Amino acid sequence: MTNKFRANTLPYILSVIGGLALFDVISRVSNQPYFPKMSDVFVRMYELLTDVDVLSDFNRSLQNLFIGFSLSVIFGILFGVLCGRYATVERTLRPYINLMLTSPSILFVPIYFAVFGISRWAIIVLIIDYSVFFLIVSVQTAIQSVSKETVEMSAVFGATDKQTLRLIYLPSALPMIFTALRVTVGRAVKGMINGELFIAVIGIGARSQSFARQLDMVGVFALAFIVVGVALILGGVLNTFDKRVNSWATDASARA
Repeated sequence: MTNKFRANTLPYILSVIGGLALFDVISRVSNQPYFPKMSDVFVRMYELLTDVDVLSDFNRSLQNLFIGFSLSVIFGILFGVLCGRYATVERTLRPYINLMLTSPSILFVPIYFAVFGISRWAIIVLIIDYSVFFLIVSVQTAIQSVSKETVEMSAVFGATDKQTLRLIYLPSALPMIFTALRVTVGRAVKGMINGELFIAVIGIGARSQSFARQLDMVGVFALAFIVVGVALILGGVLNTFDKRVNSWATDASARA
């Protein structure tokens, strides 16, 4: 257990500590107000995390993030599997997926604002915009990367489409899908913050904007580190879930 910790976790922890130390050194050497000392940032982070109003903002933001990310996962995996398995579906959806992937999501903010107004759903739709199309393409690629020989062998033994999907495609594609999900979490967080900044001036995005207007860079960095921490925690949860699910997937693939 100790050797495993040293090999997997210790380099990660040391890298984070080193990055924070470098940030602190730069702030002290440059002596610039827009580069606050890490000690000041940590103190402000504690103050923010014990502030009832800030926690209320976080609660609102995380609810939007959870809804938007959950819907992105549902639709992203569904349409990704369909695009990966059926060429007609992929050719039909390709122009729209390519359009949304190549266009900056922020361009659609006025449209979402016009349709949903200053509401939670305007932010949720922007989170989905940031997340779902990337996930569709990633899941499609994962499905298409499954060994054709294995699929053909399952057909020879009389496996139905449902059985092939459950026992061949999904177990084989799950590692790539979970990798895509970890990236999608970061994109969803970006969508949440941008939505709160540009559509509905509420939540963590609005508070960060307020700090920036007051030239309170300590507050800006403290909020930024907290948001990054939330994204890292979500990524870690997905990574843990990934390891557990993929152990099942490997067994299922072997049984097939």
